[in-house]
Order: sequence, then C-alpha cells, then structure tokens
Amino acid sequence: MWSCSVFKYGLKIKSKISLRRNIMAMTNELSNDQISELLVYFTTFEETPDVKLVILKGNGRAFSVGGDVSAGAIDCINGHWSIGTNYLWHQFTLNYMIATYSKPQVSILNGLVLGGGAGISIHGKFRVATENAIFAMPETKIGHIPDVGSTYFLSRLVGYFGIDFQIYHHSSLN
Repeated sequence: MWSCSVFKYGLKIKSKISLRRNIMAMTNELSNDQISELLVYFTTFEETPDVKLVILKGNGRAFSVGGDVSAGAIDCINGHWSIGTNYLWHQFTLNYMIATYSKPQVSILNGLVLGGGAGISIHGKFRVATENAIFAMPETKIGHIPDVGSTYFLSRLVGYFGIDFQIYHHSSLN
C-alpha cells in the first residue's frame, strides 16, 4: 500500500504530495494492484491544482526492487499468460505517465533500485540518489532484455557506461 501525505506551506497554498511505499518485506515489490494504485494517484494529482510537486520515496532497505519475475513465470507456466501481459501494460503505462507528467516529480533513490523500481523512479523530472543507492537491472542475469525504458536511460549515462556495465557485466551500479 502506498501512503500519501499532503503538505501545505507558504503564504500561498502550495502543496506537495509524498508517496511513500511501505510493505512488510521492506523491499517494496511492485504488484499489479500497487501499480494500478499509483496510476490512480498520479492521474488524480495531475488534475488537482493544489498539488504542485509529487515525491516518490520507499521505506525500508529499498526504493523498490521492481516486480516479482518468478510469480510472472509461474503464471505463464500455469497457462495464465494474460496476468503478466496485464501487469506489463499497467507498468509501462505508469512509466509513460511519469515520463510525460506535467508537474514536477522527485524520486528519492535510497537502497535497492532494481528493475521495475528503476522504471517508476528514473523517468520523472528529478532523481536524488543517496550514498546508499544500488541500481541494477537483475533481469539481465536470466537473459531477459531490460525493459521499463532502461535501454533508453542507461544508454544516456556518460560514455554509455550504463549499457556496457549492466548488460555485459550483469552487475549493479553503486
């Protein structure tokens, strides 16, 4: 469940929305329900004039470790491939919404930022990485081409460092 806090400050009414991810495992995995919930939040906040800024931050030891790849594989094996398709549709829609969002969105990257977690964080207008941030696309270890737009944003790191490091070395950037 994403928690939402609204802060009002200043002489004029200005607001920022802080979405904080907090689940028991403290790795903040993204399920289809959670991605759908974020889509509702982002749509609502974009249409609310009092909201001037959206902040995404994870609780625990991760911003987000992304989706549960093993659950998606099990669904496919059991003949429920449409569950994975629906999940990716929602995830890519959310990433597009964040990339084209009309209001400033800040992602505070602290701890693990993996796979789909990178997708919901990196496409916003502002990213703040702490000294504890560990960024990776672990799906490359199982032969999956990284998605969530990672080939776009990794290729734009200085000297194409991101694509070379992630794909060829299967490691994390920290």
